[in-house]
Order: sequence, then C-alpha cells, then structure tokens
Amino acid sequence: MSPSTCGCATVKGDLHGGADIVVELRLLGPVEFAEHGHAREVGPPQRRAVLAALAVDTALPVATDVLITRVWGTEPPDGARRALHAHIARIRRLCEQLGEVDDVRFRLVRRSGGYVLEAGPDQVDILRFRHLVGRARETRRSDEARASLLREALGLWRGEPLAGLSGQWAARVREAWRRQHVDAAVGWARLTLRAGDPVSVIGPLGDLLGEYPLVEPLSEALIRALHAAGRGAEALDCYAALRRRLAEELGSDPSPGLQDVHQAILRGSLSAPPAWPTATGAADDTAVATPPEPPTPPAPPPLPTAAARLGELPAQLPMGVRGFTGRQDELAHLDGLLAATVGQPRAVVICAVSGTAGVGKTALAVHWARTAQGAFPDGQLYVNLRGFAPGGPVMGPAEAVRGFLDAFGVPPSRIPVGLDAQAGLYRSLLTGRRVLVVLDNARDAEQIRPLLPGSPGCMALVTSRNLLTGLAAAEGAHLLALGLLTPDEARDLLTTRLSADRTEAEPSAVREIVDRCAGLPLALAVVAARAAADPRLPLARLAQEVRLADSRLDALDGGEPTSQIRAVFSWSYHALSPEAARVFRLIGLHPGPDTALPVAAALAGARPAEIRPLLTELVRGHLLTKTAASRYSFHDLLRAYAAELVATHDSATVRHDATLRMLDHYAHTAHRADVLLTPQPRPAPLPPPQPGSEPLELMDHQQAQEWFTSEFPVLLAAVHRAAAEGFDAHTSRLASALTTFLDRHGHWRALATVQTAALDAARRQGDTAGQADAHRGLGLAHDRLTRRDEARTHYLLALQLFGALGHHAGQARTHQHLARMSAAQQLHQQALAHAHHSLTHYRAADDRAGQSAALNHIGWMHAQLGYQEKALVHCRQALALAEETGDLNGQAHTWDSLGYIHHRLAQYAQAVACYQQAVALFHRTGDFHSEAAGLVCLGDIHHACSAPRAAHGAWARALAIADQLGLADTDPLRAGLLPRLRLPHIRATGERGRPGGAWSPHRPGSALA
Repeated sequence: MSPSTCGCATVKGDLHGGADIVVELRLLGPVEFAEHGHAREVGPPQRRAVLAALAVDTALPVATDVLITRVWGTEPPDGARRALHAHIARIRRLCEQLGEVDDVRFRLVRRSGGYVLEAGPDQVDILRFRHLVGRARETRRSDEARASLLREALGLWRGEPLAGLSGQWAARVREAWRRQHVDAAVGWARLTLRAGDPVSVIGPLGDLLGEYPLVEPLSEALIRALHAAGRGAEALDCYAALRRRLAEELGSDPSPGLQDVHQAILRGSLSAPPAWPTATGAADDTAVATPPEPPTPPAPPPLPTAAARLGELPAQLPMGVRGFTGRQDELAHLDGLLAATVGQPRAVVICAVSGTAGVGKTALAVHWARTAQGAFPDGQLYVNLRGFAPGGPVMGPAEAVRGFLDAFGVPPSRIPVGLDAQAGLYRSLLTGRRVLVVLDNARDAEQIRPLLPGSPGCMALVTSRNLLTGLAAAEGAHLLALGLLTPDEARDLLTTRLSADRTEAEPSAVREIVDRCAGLPLALAVVAARAAADPRLPLARLAQEVRLADSRLDALDGGEPTSQIRAVFSWSYHALSPEAARVFRLIGLHPGPDTALPVAAALAGARPAEIRPLLTELVRGHLLTKTAASRYSFHDLLRAYAAELVATHDSATVRHDATLRMLDHYAHTAHRADVLLTPQPRPAPLPPPQPGSEPLELMDHQQAQEWFTSEFPVLLAAVHRAAAEGFDAHTSRLASALTTFLDRHGHWRALATVQTAALDAARRQGDTAGQADAHRGLGLAHDRLTRRDEARTHYLLALQLFGALGHHAGQARTHQHLARMSAAQQLHQQALAHAHHSLTHYRAADDRAGQSAALNHIGWMHAQLGYQEKALVHCRQALALAEETGDLNGQAHTWDSLGYIHHRLAQYAQAVACYQQAVALFHRTGDFHSEAAGLVCLGDIHHACSAPRAAHGAWARALAIADQLGLADTDPLRAGLLPRLRLPHIRATGERGRPGGAWSPHRPGSALA
C-alpha cells in the first residue's frame, strides 16, 4: 500500500535518515515545523498546544472535547470551542502551505471520530524517537549497532519537550517523555560501555544527571563509566554525592544494586554492566553471533494503546481535597507500605481503608495517592465502585475492568469475552509496570478481587465502609481503620478551610461546632463551606444553628450516619435560595453516578441557561461537586439526603413528572444518537417528548459517539430506574437505542442486562415489537459471549415476533446475526440461507445499506463453499450499494471479500488491488484489526507469486499493528504471522498463499449491529 493510499505524507528518506526529511513536526523541544532543518513559526502558545494535542495522536481522530481538555484543562473558558476551531483553521492552512514544499504535505482533516493530523511516522520527531528505541530493543544486533540506534534517537531531543506549553496535560506528557528519554540514555550508556568506549558517555551522562539528580540508573551508568575510564576516585565521589542527595531529599539509601556496584569498585571486582534489555526482557548477549533480520519497513502511525499513546499513561486520580489536614499516622502507614513496592518487590501491596460514611476515606486515599503518584510512573487508575450508592446500581467488576482497559487504550476488538479473560488482560498490561490502582467505595472483597493488579511493584488502595477481613486473609491486604477526627484535627480542618484569625477570634464557637459535628469530616466541611461563603457571619451563629437544628448530633457508631448528620445538611440546605433548593431535591431523583447540565434542566423543567446559576450555587455550598465541564455529582450521603427531601416535600405528581422529563430527555437523545450510528432508512419515531425535556440536537456520527461514551454509565442506571419505577416504555426505548453502541464497544454483559430489563418491561406492556427487539438484543449479547444455544433461542423468538408483526427490518437484522453466528460455527449452508433471508427483508424494507451487508455475506458464503464466480457477482453488487450509501466500513469489508475471491481464482493482480483498497479503507475508518488481517492476506498473495520482499513488508506491517494492538502470541492473527515471517525469502507455497496455516481469513464484517 503506497503512502498516499494510507493517508500519510510522502517524504524523502526513511525512518532512519532524519537528515533527508524535507518537512518535519518537532515536539521534542519547542513545538514547530521545520523545513530542511530550519524552524517555521506555528503561532502563539495556544495554537502550538492545539497542534501538539493533535500530533501526539498522529493519524488518529482526536475528539473536540479531548482537544479542549488537553489545551484548556477540565474547566475551559466559555469561548474555548470557538478558539479551538480558529486555531484548527490556521493549522490547516499552514499544512496546506507546507504541501507546496517538494510535494511533502501534512494534512489536517475532520473525520467521524474527530480531527486527524495526517503525517508519516518519520515526519514527527517523537514517533521517530520511539521507533528507533523500539528497533534498538527488538533487533538482535551487536551492542555497537544498538547503541548507534539509541544515539540517533537521543539526537532528536532539542531541549525540554513541548517547551513553552503549560497546563496539566502538557506537564503529564512531558514528564512521561522525559522518562523515555532517560531510559534511552541509560540504554545507550550501557551498550556503549559494553562496547568498550566509556569516555564518550561521561560528559552526556553528567549533563543529564544535572537535570535528574535522583535517578539512580543514570548515576550507576556514570559511576561505571568513570571507573572504566580509570577515574575510580571520581566514581566513588559520584556515589557519595548520590547517597547524600537521597538521604537529604528522600530519606533513603541507594538501591541494593547500586550499593553492590560501590562495593565491587572498592574490592576491585566490578564486572561489565548488564546489557540493555530487548523487547522480551532478555539480555542480548548473543547478538553479535546472530545474523541481523531483514529490514523492517516503517511501522504505521501509533494506535491508541498503552504502549503507543506517546506518554498518555492513565492519570485518573480525582482532584484532591482542599485544605487536607490531620491523619498523620495513617499517612505514615501508607508511606511505609509504599516503601515495600520499591527496590525488589516480591508481591503486590494492597491496603484496604475502612470507616463509616463521611469519615474521609476517599479524601485520605486521593490525598496520599496524589503525593505518591511520582512513585508510580506508569500510571494511576481510579474507579468509584459505588458500593453504597443510594438508589443506584453497584458497579460490577466487569464494568470496572473494562474501564481500566479503556484507560490503557485497548481497542474493543482486542478485549476478550468474559470477566476472567478481561481481568487476565488487565493484569498482563500491568506486568513489569509500576501502577497505582485506587478502588474507591467498594462493597466487599468479591467486587474488587478481579481488579487487583498481579505485578510486583504495583499497589492497590481500597476504600470501603466495610472491614474487608476476607481480603486480608486471602490476599494479605493491610487493613487500615479510619476513625473520626480528634478535636485538634477537627479544629485544624476548620482553621485550614477558614483562617486562623477567624477561628482564634471565636474559640468557644469553634469548640461547639467541633463537638456537635462529632469529628465527622464531611459535616465539618459543610460547616466550613457555609462559613466561607459569608465571611461576615459569626461562627457563634453557625454554632447556634447546629445546636438548634438537632441537639442530638451524636458520635457515629459505625452504622449508617445519615440520620446523625442530617442536621448539618439541613441548615446548609435551608441557606439555599428556594429555586436552588428545588433543583437540589429534584436531582435526588437522578440515578447517578453524575448529572449533565441538560438533564438537571429536564428534571426541573427549565432551560439550561436558567439552571446553570442554581447549580453553581449548589457547588459553592458543597452540596454538589462539579466533576467535569457541565457535569455534577453528589456524595452518597448527600444523594440520600436529597432523595429523602424530594420524597418528603414534593408530591408524587411532581416526582413522576420530573422523572418522566428526565427519561424523555435520555430516550429521545439516545434515539437520535443511535440513528446517527446505525444506517436506518426510516427510523421509527418516538412519541413527542414532554415539554421541558429538551433532547440534545446531535448533528453527526462524532457527536453521537461522544455523547454515548460520556453518558452510557448513566444510561445503564436510567434503564434500571425506569424499570424499577414502572416507566416500561422508556425502559424498552433506552435499551433499544443502546444496542448498537454497547455491541460495538464490547459491553456485552451490560447489553444482556439492559435487554433483559427491556424484555420484562415489554411483556408487562404487552408490547410485541418491544419483545421482539429485546429478544434480538439478547440474542446478540449471548452470541458475542459465545453462548450460542441461548443466542439461537432468542434469535428465533425474535424472528417469530417480527414475522407476526410484518416487521421486515427486524427480521433482516436478526437473519443477519444468525448468518454471522452460523458462519462462525462453520455452518456455511445455514449461514447462506440466513443471508438470503436477510437480503429479502432488507429489500422489503428498502434499506440499501442493509442490502449491501447482506449481499457481502452471501458472496462470502459462496466463496467459502467454493462458488467463486457467484461470490464475485454478489460482492460487486454489495460494493456498488456501499459506495452509493457512503458506507466506508461496508466498502472495506466488501473489498476484502473481493480480494479473497480473486485470490481463490488465482487472479493475483486483481486480488492485490482489492486488498490494497480494503487495507486503505480499514486504516481510514480506524478498524486496525481488520487492516492487519488484510495485510496478512496481501502478504500471502505476494508470497504465492514469489515476491518475498513484498510479502515480508506486508506481514511486517501486520505484525507492527498486532504489536500496537497488544495482541498476545496466542491470538490467531499474531500466531499465524510469526511462522510466515520465518519462511525462507524465496519460496512459493503450495497452499495458495496460506503459509503457516495457523490463521484463517477473517469473516466479513458489517456496520449494522
């Protein structure tokens, strides 16, 4: 596939000849373009930030909201979106101007997934750096050759990466790239020392150690170099200086390995440094004796995986609590546990913090985690497991594991079926890494066991209202019970939140507040928020309000404390304006976990502009927390309090109408989003929404995808709430609208759950169409979870009900599912029959995109049965319809089928052209697994035609994608690639391009769920 085919720019030179590159984008220093080595100004810092935010995901779509968060943070100004579009327009024009330079061009285009900066991997310095480092790790060459690759990579650095850019995202990426820089420098130094040239590394290591004085591998390499150069005294001085710095700044000693180096120098027995590890982690001691592999073509642009997202390791910790005080003993205990994760850890460290609600477990965990995050350079994961969320579903371990896999950028196509397999993949990702995992608000040990890392060096920090003794017994967890604050700590909390002058001026009022809040941090925080909101309000007045509200504010006994702190919540609530108090109560009807601004408006039956200032009032009073742009959440106790208030003060009619508006908002918006995701010629309309519900106006596929991604946890909760409160029609509508999204993103257990709720609701209503759709959704969920018998049962029930209704579209899609499932079971005749039925019904429904998918299935099945001419006719018809409807994914799969058919007909030139088209379209649509599979087939054809260089190039590119997708060696696609790449270079197979035999062609896909 040519560079123009895959959308990358054409450049002079190759990945290893940076001096020949005409135009490049530099990020390892100031953000700038360079023409023939001369910098070209991009513009002001904000525009350079936008360019960097696009460039770190070169060739991948970056959503608008993601760009805004990277450039402006989680609290962007009102004009951020408008400013972003202006900067993108300027960058696009600059890219067009660069295209006039020797036919080299960058392109900035808008795709369904966001904005895409297209460029070759050798045109972006960080991509070239990572590729060179990867080659140094993976190739089995001499130490000199590996050192040369690393020296070239290090030469790309021009100072501080992303220089001049501010903000949390830039700082996080910069820090990750610095770690990669240091690691490469240490590797270069080790290899150069092993090659017998210590003098050349002393100066560069000394300079780098000045920037990173506490990085022990740098010091060790410098000490070894000084000793090898005959400067033993300087080597010992270097060790002594490091030991002083560690003692003064970290209160620790050098690592055991470095101490061994020091002792070996003193004994005169220092051996050669260990080899820098290859990708497999093995020292490359035999590299000189092993002939080099054939050159590997440049890898395609990086995919969204943990290893290739250019430093965007997960950093999910929430914002810490302002003015955190006290808990010195608990913090010291956690620091002691942290020490067990460094050096040479033998096991994962697990700590379970328990205590009653509102005692500050989350505050302690997040505060400590933020102070310790530097000890976990490979990422920090966080999840609220909602173990005690009132009125909402507890998060299951499958949902939590899936969230962690998403955080590491694992594509849905790579995520296996089943909790055990997903947990195994998650633990594999953490192997050899130092990651902190914070599991907040857990209900019991069973909920968290699949979420525990398995790699020594990682740490899990758990919070729960329950004492998790089972976790201590089985997993060796350290238990840390968190009690109430002491009076001194409570006083310090108030002083920190207010001021010393204010608390010292009214000591008796402070004593009464501390006494009546019973040492509960949540209650004290609410008091402090009320006092801070009105600096002129005497603390004695607040003490009196607490006293009058409830004189029975007793110390907590470990049970649910809602009734004990109701008094504190009540006078904070009564300080609200009537309008804000009404909004607070109505949000208590929301199922959680968080609420978007338009939904809060729907609950109140008002416009978002009217609700925004009321939500701001609630945030200022610490009765709501703003978790992201226009999203709000409760503490569990506050949610329970709001639900109690709305049940007490608002009539059943008010509660019903508010819930109806909320569900109408979700159902209508989800319906619009689903129509944008799923080709449907005439989607069935919903009844008009209730006045005041204001569904969102989603305009395109990208907006639909972004809305589903941000809202689907809430939508799952909304399905359960609708089912529990008798809104059966909304249960069915929400479940139906969620089907495509949940299927495409691999949330199959969630799909089964919501479709079960929808089936029950449809049965209660006597809704035959709803039952049919729920059976189809349940069949799809069981099919994906490889429960084929259950899937077939539900599919057949769906066909029976759709048939009774004369619903052609429903029958068509169900037959399509049955065709796909039958093909997976090698039941090709059965699959062909279902595909024909699917085509008949799609034609009756006048659904041309569906007809294209059905024709492709028919063609594919004919090809499997050996009827290649028939297959060719059907697939050509499918391609014409896919092009007519603009279905790029359907075109890609059909070109793939055509390539397979021409290959079987020994029409190799046509097969190559078809597979090239398929690979290009798969790359364009982001279907990387299918792109790799197409490259395997392309390589097979080249091999059959005795074109070993072209075959090796295609297979190597497929393997690079498999690596970036993180496919295991046991994965069928990867397992089939490895023997292909070991074949002699000039030898045709007798199997029509199917060398290796461990992988079979992929089945045709479809854009329809």
